[in-house]
Amino acid sequence: MNNMLQRIVLAGSMLALAASVSAAEIVVIVNPANPATAMTAAQASQFFLGKSTMFTPVDQAESASIRAEFYKKVSDKDLSEVKAIWSKLVFTGKAAAPKELHSSAEVKKAVAGNPTGIGYIEKSAVDSSVKVVTTLP
Repeated sequence: MNNMLQRIVLAGSMLALAASVSAAEIVVIVNPANPATAMTAAQASQFFLGKSTMFTPVDQAESASIRAEFYKKVSDKDLSEVKAIWSKLVFTGKAAAPKELHSSAEVKKAVAGNPTGIGYIEKSAVDSSVKVVTTLP
């Protein structure tokens, strides 16, 4: 019975950890030299949906859970809707889709190295190499 209790406690701990990972706050970041100090979620979505070229967006990998959560929060769109928007923009030659990187560390590094870069990462990954302009609940 002791073994069964250990398994239940372990399973509960794993569920709590998974919930905390998916509930992490997401922040929109820019290069520290960027004059922007704040923006709304709606403003941020303009750059990630190809409606503005003022900033150069850097996206998370399509398979990353943060990506789906980000687009839901800033635009109320799921990934298939976002993909459809970019497919149309790319096909018509109006825009190039954002570069996809495989981790928040890579996104942070890319934004830190590009004065017009904009990206999104977990709040816990922020350091002085980037500036937060939006925190998504």
